[in-house]
Formats: sequence, C-alpha cells, structure tokens
Amino acid sequence: MATTGIWFEQVSKKFHRGELHDSLRDLIPAVARRIMGKRRPADQLQEGDFWAVRNVSFTVMPGETLGIIGGNGAGKSTVLKMLTQILRPTLGWAKVEGRIGALIEISAGFHPDLTGRENVFLQGSIRGMPSSKLRQQFDSIVSFSGIEDFIDTPVKRYSSGMNARLGFAIAAHLDPEVLIIDEVLSVGDFGFQTKAFNRIKELAGSGIPVAIVSHQMDRIATLCTKAILLDHGEVMFEGEPTAAIAQYTQGLRRNRPEDGQTPIVVRRIQALNDVPVLSGREIALTLSGAVIRTAQDSDSVSVFVSVRSAQTGNVVFSTTTARLGVVLPQEGEFQLDISLQMNVPSGVYMVESGVLDDRRADVVSQGPTMSVQVDPGPGFTGSVQLNPQISVASLPAV
Repeated sequence: MATTGIWFEQVSKKFHRGELHDSLRDLIPAVARRIMGKRRPADQLQEGDFWAVRNVSFTVMPGETLGIIGGNGAGKSTVLKMLTQILRPTLGWAKVEGRIGALIEISAGFHPDLTGRENVFLQGSIRGMPSSKLRQQFDSIVSFSGIEDFIDTPVKRYSSGMNARLGFAIAAHLDPEVLIIDEVLSVGDFGFQTKAFNRIKELAGSGIPVAIVSHQMDRIATLCTKAILLDHGEVMFEGEPTAAIAQYTQGLRRNRPEDGQTPIVVRRIQALNDVPVLSGREIALTLSGAVIRTAQDSDSVSVFVSVRSAQTGNVVFSTTTARLGVVLPQEGEFQLDISLQMNVPSGVYMVESGVLDDRRADVVSQGPTMSVQVDPGPGFTGSVQLNPQISVASLPAV
C-alpha cells in the first residue's frame, strides 16, 4: 500500500487579469501565434499575467499537520485548490496520495430542492462514500449538525449557518486518509465552532496528513506541527507554527529602520520559561538591545512591550520603560528582564517590542515579536483571568 501524504514541488500558478482578448485586434495575433506555435515559455509572464503562487514547495506526511497562513491574496486557497485538482499548476507538480477529505466550500454542492436527508446521501456519494457506510453514519452526521428537526426540509429553506453545519458534518464523517481544510473553523455559532474544532483536532490527531488554511492563529498554533507563511504567492517563512505566526503578525517589516537611524534598537526577545503557559500564570522574558544615542531627542524615547491577541488583532496590554520608571544606560548594550502575568483567556498572543517616542506617542521603530500560547487555566468566561479562589463550608441547619 502506498504511503499517504501531500507533495508540493516547486509549484507556480499563473493567472491573467481581465479578459484575454477583448478586441479583434488582440485576438488575431494571439490566434496566429498559436497556429505558428510561437507561445511564450510557461515561466514567462505576458502582459496582464501575474503569479498567484510562485516556487512553493512542502511535504506533509502521516502525523504532520501543516498550517498555511498569510494575508488576503497571499495564495493560500490557490494552493489548496491545486492540491484538490480544482486547478492545475503552471509549473511544478502537486500530488496527494490517499483518499482526500476536503473541507472546502463545504455547502457549495447542495441541491436546493432536495431535503437535508437527500443531500446527505447525494454529497456522500459524490465524495465516494459507499451507501452502506452512509446509512451507518447518517444518524451521527445529523446529530453532529444539530439540525435534526429540519433534516426532511428542502435545504433552500435553511439558513446559511444550517447549510454550513450540515456540510461540515458530512465532510467530517467521511473517514479521510488525507485532510485538506480551507477556512471552515468559524462555521456556525460558538458552540458548533467548538465542536467542529474538536472534530478536526481528532482527525489531525489520528495520524493522517493534514493541510489547513485559517486566519484563526490560535487554531493554527493548537492544531499544526509546522506552518508556512505566504506573501504574494511566495513562501516567506517555514517552520514552527508559533514562529510563523510571529512573522505574520510582525508583518514582515521590510522597512524596519537600521540600527544607526534610531537612538535605541531592540534586537531580541526570548522566553525564559516553558511555553505554552496556563492562563493566569507568569511568563518570564528577556529583551536585549542597544542605546545608540544618535538623535537629538533621544531622551524622549523608550522601549515598549505590548501583548496582542493573534485571534482578534487587538492590543490587550502595553507599557514602556518610561512608564515603569526603568532607566536605560546612557550608551551601549542592555538587557531587560520582564515578567508578565498572562491574565487572559486561552489563545495565541503576540509579545511585540520596539521603540516609542513618548512625547508624540508614536512608534519610532519596531523590534522583534514572539508568540505565546496560553492554555486554559481555572475555568471562566470573559476577557480577564482573575484567578478565583472559592471555598465552601456547610452551615448549621436553622
């Protein structure tokens, strides 16, 4: 039996902006070139062409889960469409060995006039699931979707959330040998999202190769064993998920000022204790840099540290050496020892650093960023972990 896995080797995909031939003047030369065999090589761009994916390579073997992250238009979904053979590469080759379970546009294939029950069997058959297996799984699929009362209603009367939940339930019960996921971790309400995430986590933990695209960085950090960061179709980083998330959040700051252009530079940030940490527990960091003192207003700048939620993008905490009364040396190298109590809900947080102009409250230069995964601590809901201590005592009967 062949080994299951995903192989993506030097893959590039070219697209064309707008219409190829919007006039007879454009069409005739194009047809003539085709007849004469004068086509440009595949690795060259014609006018209006662009690379959606460029020289991307990776492998995903059994037991590995690859996270693919990046901004809108980075090429993430194009990569997955080539893996599922919706698109063909312009250059290179993509191969998936094993029965694919694709969680991509999960409710797109529903027939609106058929009931939910009929669509379960239709979609299962399209995806290659034997009818006997569908009958065995039917009750589990419907129960997972949570729409038992509407299973015999035409899906054209379903809400978009009901469609998505049923589509996910079908796709998640096909026992795939390879799993490919595109932005389905936010399906339905919060309760169903949790159920969907746990199901994907269960499949990923079963040892099958998994490739997943998501903007939910906490899910990427939890599910994935490795990650790649795409930017304009190219791989900008490949490695540990938390490191890839840090690069993504930092925004690949290519215009970061050089050391000689700022009075203070921050070069490195590092965790001293193990991560992830439990919600409410402390994390110890060191931050190193140097005071250059080349600017006239250097006394008005200080080092800042902020914590940003990778899921929402919101800064949940920020402070500076000036606010804390920490005096940096007049010149030369320095190291800051920092302790942060992570009184936040579980998730992935970015610890960011840099130099701030205190007078203008403006960032002078960005420093390095690191990601911290916070695991659940004492159970709570809300935005702040208050580390509750509750005791109970029996009272005498009155």
